[in-house]
Amino acid sequence: MIVAERKSFSEILSMVENYSKIIVLGCGSCVTICMAGGEEEVKILASQLRLAFKKDKKNVEVEEFMALRQCDDEYMNDPTLIEKVQDADVIISMACGVGVQHATAFFDRVITDRPTRIVPALNTTFMGANLDTGIWEERCVGCGDCVLEKTGGICPVTRCAKSLLNGPCGGSSNGSCEINKDTECAWHLIVERLKALDELGRIKAVEMYKDWRPSHNGGPRKIVREDMRL
Repeated sequence: MIVAERKSFSEILSMVENYSKIIVLGCGSCVTICMAGGEEEVKILASQLRLAFKKDKKNVEVEEFMALRQCDDEYMNDPTLIEKVQDADVIISMACGVGVQHATAFFDRVITDRPTRIVPALNTTFMGANLDTGIWEERCVGCGDCVLEKTGGICPVTRCAKSLLNGPCGGSSNGSCEINKDTECAWHLIVERLKALDELGRIKAVEMYKDWRPSHNGGPRKIVREDMRL
C-alpha cells in the first residue's frame, strides 16, 4: 500500500489560514490503513483547525468529508461531495500525492465555473507493508521490472541500501547492512531464502542493469488495457 504521514499542523494552517470555507477531505484506502488520512485523522485535523481559528477570532467554517478513494472517479463522483466542494474556498486533501492530483483534475472537470483549490495535508513516503502496530516499511519502489521470482520474493532494489541487483556487496556483517546496522542485509535474506527453496544456484546468474528512466516516452508512466476500454 501507499504509506504517508501528516504534515505539521503549522504547515497545513499556513496553506488555508486566509480562507473562510474549508473542507477536510479524507481517503478511505491506503492512508486510512496507515492512520494518516482516514476518518479519525480528518476529525482530528478539522478540530485542530476550528480551535486555531477560534483562538484567532476568525469566522471560518470547517467541514469534514470522506471519499473511499480519491484516486478513482467512481468514488469521487458523489453529488453531495461535489456540491460541498463547489461552495468551498479550499479543500485539504488527506490522500496521498496521487489522490491530491486526481482530485484536482476531477473537480476541474465537474466544476467548470472556477478552478478548485486543493492543498495536501500529507507527505507521501513509499509503498510499504505493515510490519506491526504503528510500523510500516518500504517494500517496493515501482521500478517496473520485477525480479522477485529470481530473488526468493525479497526485493533487492528496495531493501538493499545500494539497490544491488547482483549482490551481496561484501560489506554486511552478521546479516546487517554496513550502512545501517539496524537494517537487515537484503542479500543475506535473499541467500537464506534461496537456500530454503533449494534454489541457491540462481544467485550465480548475472542480472542486467535496469533502465532507470521514468518512461521511454518521457513524462509519467501509463498502462492502457485495450481489452477493458469501452
